[in-house]
Amino acid sequence: MTISHEQAEWFKSTFDQLTDNMEKAVLGKRHVVRLALTCLLSEGHVLLEDFPGTGKTMLARALANTVQGSHARIQFTPDLLPSDVTGVTVYDQHKGTFEFHPGPIFHTIVLADEINRASPKTQSALLEVMEEGQVTVDGVAHPVGKPFLVIATQNPIEQAGTYRLPEAQLDRFLMKTSIGYPDRQATVELLNNAAVRDRAALVTPVITAATIAQMSGLADEVYVDPAVIGYVAELAEESRRQPHVKLGLSARGCLAFVRVAKTWAAADGRDHVVPDDIKDLAEPVLSHRLLLDAEAQFSGIDVQTVISRLLDAVAPPTDRVGA
Repeated sequence: MTISHEQAEWFKSTFDQLTDNMEKAVLGKRHVVRLALTCLLSEGHVLLEDFPGTGKTMLARALANTVQGSHARIQFTPDLLPSDVTGVTVYDQHKGTFEFHPGPIFHTIVLADEINRASPKTQSALLEVMEEGQVTVDGVAHPVGKPFLVIATQNPIEQAGTYRLPEAQLDRFLMKTSIGYPDRQATVELLNNAAVRDRAALVTPVITAATIAQMSGLADEVYVDPAVIGYVAELAEESRRQPHVKLGLSARGCLAFVRVAKTWAAADGRDHVVPDDIKDLAEPVLSHRLLLDAEAQFSGIDVQTVISRLLDAVAPPTDRVGA
């Protein structure tokens, strides 16, 4: 069963409405907003890496305010404990039983602010919930429900007081992107409205959690031609053969590629994935999954260079895919 043309048009219309709503808070960053929404509808998580003051938290709060669901913000600090994130089991003397007190992770959308300032032990508390949608405390599993999205922000690792995220955790993020500084027009508009201290407060809910689940289901039904599947598999194999690459695209990364490509196609009003979808999403899907060796830095090679070479090395399908 595949998505119909009418359903694809409805998906695109709703997606555009969500994007317009979030742009009230995040000016001039439509592409980044679309990537964040794609992660939500693909049932994944997004990592925002950028310098302080570029609007990472604003984007996360705008996304949370767009959905009629609960949301929480966790400020990651070096002294944050895993139980501060997941929750803790407490003994109730009156009842004579242990009761689980859920932590802030039990919300529809969770903003993990400056995630790489916490210790690796605390960061590891997110591994299970980001992959399986549940938290296990004292041997008891507690599901967080759907939809569920972790939108994490981190400062560049060169900054003081940051810890590098482990590869296993990075791979659990569906996409990684950055907002960047606003252009001149957006900056002027921000300054003209300097009296508005909290632009995210301008964003009101326009979609229910049930509709998010409906859109996610439709995205799963987008058709992917075997040639496109083969293209993704070949990109993965070639990524492991590239010079200076220690860790290439994993099987989880390939699945992520296909999932986001389906949502991206539906957001464009199409019922099928085309090779350009894969190329458009290559950087946000691959940039945090490719690990380079120490010699790469001395050779002036960065991840973006490797991704460009990878796309040049693997030819996309040329037939009328999905037609």
